[in-house]
Amino acid sequence: MKKIIIIVIIAALAGGGWYAFKKKSATDAPRYVSVQAELKDLSEVVDTTGVVAPENRVEIQPSASGRIEEILVEEGDKIKAGAVLALMSSSDRVAILDAARASGDAQYAQWKETYKPIKIISPISGTLILKNVVEGQTVGGGTVLFAISDKLIVAASLDESDIGRVKMGQHASIILDSYPDKKVTGTVYKILDEGTTKSNVVTYTVKIRPDHVPDFFRSQMTANIKITISERKDVLLVPAAAVATNPQGETAVIKELKDGQPVYTTVETGQNEGDKVEITSGLEEGETVYYQKKSYTAQVDSSGKNPLMPTRPTMPRGAQRAMGGH
Repeated sequence: MKKIIIIVIIAALAGGGWYAFKKKSATDAPRYVSVQAELKDLSEVVDTTGVVAPENRVEIQPSASGRIEEILVEEGDKIKAGAVLALMSSSDRVAILDAARASGDAQYAQWKETYKPIKIISPISGTLILKNVVEGQTVGGGTVLFAISDKLIVAASLDESDIGRVKMGQHASIILDSYPDKKVTGTVYKILDEGTTKSNVVTYTVKIRPDHVPDFFRSQMTANIKITISERKDVLLVPAAAVATNPQGETAVIKELKDGQPVYTTVETGQNEGDKVEITSGLEEGETVYYQKKSYTAQVDSSGKNPLMPTRPTMPRGAQRAMGGH
């Protein structure tokens, strides 16, 4: 009876081993994924940051000391060259008018008409970006009264490792921190020759002129900038995993599977685009290629054990002997 039981156990183990072998063989068969070669437009960009700044910023100061009598503009106003920004009394006029005011309204009106105020004139057309005085304020000859910007641009700061790739005329996209959902396009029009060094890093200023300056642009706003270094149209791409080597050692792709076996076609590749590879010849848009899907293999340590699987705690030898004794 014992012999019969032993034979049955051996047969069961043999059958289980054969089933496991068949299952393993079926699992080990390579699995392929199919994709189509596609055309895409590719661009190489340099990412950097910068600020909105006036292209030309003009500060307006009085020609002499005096008192601001009347201000005729507000920040944000569009100013024409030659426009009157404010009226100012010179120091002499201030003394005369103050004395006349003490003599009565008639005297004051007479001297005010006789002794005309000084006109503060805008030298350029643009936007008033700074009003630095109030009416009645006494100012000196070096006081900045107003600042005018003729046009807002974006000044980008580029590391010296990137500056060699940036050229005038390249396109750029601009997104302000204040308006992250509004993209503005522009063009590089000036690259400054002199760099600045900070923390042992040399940077250069690149000026970008927006194609259209939106109303929400404000001087000193932070901008995130992408400068397009190169653009390529209709680039034929396949996944990098689909580019293989055929039995002859040539660069190839699998265009067909016959009885589960790959049929290779040689191709020529161009640039590597990360997870995609450019195909320059041997393949057309829309053609299907196959590549083997990688399956996960559990890693084992030097003892042949899977480190991800739990292990039983080792019993002390005395305990093992005790259990064996029972």
